[in-house]
Amino acid sequence: MTHTELIRAATQTLIDHVDELTALDQAIGDGDHGLNMRRGAQAIQARLAEWQGKTLNETLKAMGLTCMSTIGGSSGPVFGTLLVTLANELPPQPQPADLSKALAASIAALTRLGKAEVGQKTLLDVLAPLQRLLGESHPAGGHDLVARTRQCALDAAQATAAMDAARGRASFLGDRALGHVDPGSRSMALIVVSICDGLSAA
Repeated sequence: MTHTELIRAATQTLIDHVDELTALDQAIGDGDHGLNMRRGAQAIQARLAEWQGKTLNETLKAMGLTCMSTIGGSSGPVFGTLLVTLANELPPQPQPADLSKALAASIAALTRLGKAEVGQKTLLDVLAPLQRLLGESHPAGGHDLVARTRQCALDAAQATAAMDAARGRASFLGDRALGHVDPGSRSMALIVVSICDGLSAA
C-alpha cells in the first residue's frame, strides 16, 4: 500500500471508532476526544487528493499542520507535534531503526510540549514501548515485526488503565481514573493497528 492509502485507512479507523473514543474520554476527560479526532481525520481525508505526489515527509508535515489547525483541545497540538517531528526526523525510506530514532525525538518533543512523562497515562505510554521494540529489532525488521508492533500498541494502550493520571482532566480524578484506558493512547493504538494491518495486507 502507498503511504496515502495507509493514511486514508488510519484516519477512517479513527472515524469509525468515534463512539468508543468518546466514551473513554467521558469517563476521565472532557468527553470530546472522539469528536476532535474525527474532525482531524476528516480534515486530513479531505486534503489527501491535494497531497497526491508529495513525499511521505511532506505529507506527514502537512497532516501535522492540519491537526494543529482543526483538532480542538490538547489533541491538536499533541498529534500535530508528533506528525511534524516524524516528518523532520524520518529518512525517505525509513527502516525500523529510523522509526525508533524518530519516535525518540517525538517523545522528547511531546514531553517538552505537555510536560508529561512516560508512565503518566498519556499516548507517550504507547509511543515509548513502540520505540523500544523498533530499536531492539533486527535491522531488516524480521518477518513478524509488523505483528509484534501491532500487539505492542494494543497492549501498551490497555496498560494505561492501571496507571495514575498525572496530566490533563483525568489527573483531577485520582483513583477514579484507574481502570480506564487513556483515550489518546487508544487513538494512537488504533492508528498503529491500522497501519500494521495495511502493511500486512500489502
